Amino acid sequence: MMSYGDPAKGSHEWSVGIDEARPFVRRAYEAGITTFDTANVYSAGSSEEITGQLLKEVAPREDVQVFTKVFNRMRPGRNDPPLRPDTPVEETMEALHDVVKAGKARYIGASSMWTWQFAEMQHVAELHGWTRFVAMQDQYNLLEREEEREMHPFCAHTGVGVIPWSPLARGRLTRPWDAQGSGSRADTDEFGKTLYRQDEDANRAIVEAVAQVADERGGADGAGRPRVGRGPVRGERTDRRCDEGAPHRRRGRRVRDGAER
Repeated sequence: MMSYGDPAKGSHEWSVGIDEARPFVRRAYEAGITTFDTANVYSAGSSEEITGQLLKEVAPREDVQVFTKVFNRMRPGRNDPPLRPDTPVEETMEALHDVVKAGKARYIGASSMWTWQFAEMQHVAELHGWTRFVAMQDQYNLLEREEEREMHPFCAHTGVGVIPWSPLARGRLTRPWDAQGSGSRADTDEFGKTLYRQDEDANRAIVEAVAQVADERGGADGAGRPRVGRGPVRGERTDRRCDEGAPHRRRGRRVRDGAER
């Protein structure tokens, strides 16, 4: 749901508002997608608001799973992100456990940290009988495979699910190398501009190899763009891409009674 939010808030100038987002959320649910990922850092919280409003319109609450994150400051004062050197791990894990016990979340996950940090947090939770993380959301794609060294083996060994962010490398794996850096998001996504800047020659070779494999298997369009990401880990903003995103999912799911069609 990163693609949806108020473009006037936060740093996601490329996001689209609730009226433009509505048909995509409805079509995603009708196609069988029931997991929606957002965060309070996306468009300064407006992505969460849009997610909640649109899911309320189209789906019974028990039919969907909503993932969100706590990252940015929510108000002035002591509410910084938890991974601070002066914040005891015990304090963080107990606070997250309290969230689960209060019924505000069913499960907790973590994102983008060193494996030793993740292992320490899991150990502290187990030691005190608190809620452990069930998922790790890390940066992982064909251009960024560092997580294969330690994080993914650790998660596999301990039964933690992995839900990568940027699986298409900010779109770099979906278009020819010479077409990189075009589009509203590429022009305004300041954080995205800091990614994948090292080893450009190696990255270009990977992107070209992906395009070659896609072409050989009939998975490229007329412009040589691989049709990748056949699954729910996407952020669609066009009708065609939305339909391509879940062709194998069950279709025909009815939206909530009374919702717009």
